[in-house]
Amino acid sequence: MSENTASKVQEKNPEKETSSPEETISNSLNTEFEDNSTNELKEDDIPKNIPAADNSSSRINKNDLESAGFTLDEFASLLSKYDYNFKPGDIVNGTVFALESKGAMIDIGAKTAAFMPMQEVSINRVEGLSDVLQPSEIREFFIMTEENEDGQLSLSIRRIEYQRAWERVRQLQKEDATIYSEVFATNRGGALVRVEGLRGFIPGSHISTRKAKEELVADFLPLKFLEVDEERNRLVLSHRRALVERKMNRLEVGEVVVGAVRGIKPYGAFIDIGGVSGLLHISEISHEHIETPHSVLNVNDQMKVMIIDLDAERGRISLSTKALEPEPGDMLTDPQKVFDKAEEMAARYKQMLLEQAEEGEDPIAVMNI
Repeated sequence: MSENTASKVQEKNPEKETSSPEETISNSLNTEFEDNSTNELKEDDIPKNIPAADNSSSRINKNDLESAGFTLDEFASLLSKYDYNFKPGDIVNGTVFALESKGAMIDIGAKTAAFMPMQEVSINRVEGLSDVLQPSEIREFFIMTEENEDGQLSLSIRRIEYQRAWERVRQLQKEDATIYSEVFATNRGGALVRVEGLRGFIPGSHISTRKAKEELVADFLPLKFLEVDEERNRLVLSHRRALVERKMNRLEVGEVVVGAVRGIKPYGAFIDIGGVSGLLHISEISHEHIETPHSVLNVNDQMKVMIIDLDAERGRISLSTKALEPEPGDMLTDPQKVFDKAEEMAARYKQMLLEQAEEGEDPIAVMNI
């Protein structure tokens, strides 16, 4: 081609020299499309540089996410909302969707439905699951174990009730509350009751009633707490202390009361005073020394005694006839004289207590006068 021909070509297409790169690419693509629109797509026509689906260049990277409007951290946070990490000891909400003969199937949002065995449905005895649960009910469950080989978790309601029962019992003990509970069984050592679903024990020495122990079953007794120990699973209560506290509200030190001898021990006698028991220690029977209470007292004897101490915390009432003796040794020689003058001697005793208190001395010293 001559120089003149080349010049003519350039004159006819002057816009090509001033076209932008984008327009050049667009024109090129349009030309290829027009040229091949009537022909079949051939293998040689497929571009060779299309990345494969598993090629790293086709994957979303950090820059792609940032350009999409959120960061990798935000993306991870979003995923964590759906990444449940259940651990034994957790308390979670779940929905009951099936009641079976051996337990219940519970949906807690895990990949596999969780299972609650029948024995874990309640801290109390129940006849069936339907006594506690209903289909579609939503409530809290305690996770007992890790996932088993099938990815299933074991749940419990009893564990939650157990924890909360101990919390409630500790609070009641702290408040020194008096509770009422039904005796459901007795044994050689005492009686068994349930408090907030927990099994409690009343030692025989803390049962204050004229009934035979076996006859207490189904009776509701007022009780005070003696020991609350969750770690050792020990819940010990006192019927006697509850009665003594109630009785103490109507009693006072220096008061003369009528009682009956219910038991005699080497160290003293137990006197029933209106349904509660007080101790007449051997040292409080008389000013004179005695070898044994049996030499002065007999079971079922009716007598007057004076209250010399009220210990509400331990549920103890301390009694005395020594303080009622007009003359030292009268309880040994003439008990009736002591009982006849009991109120007079008690008034003197109260006056002595008052004088001791005004002088700032220990009133207990009066007991040994």
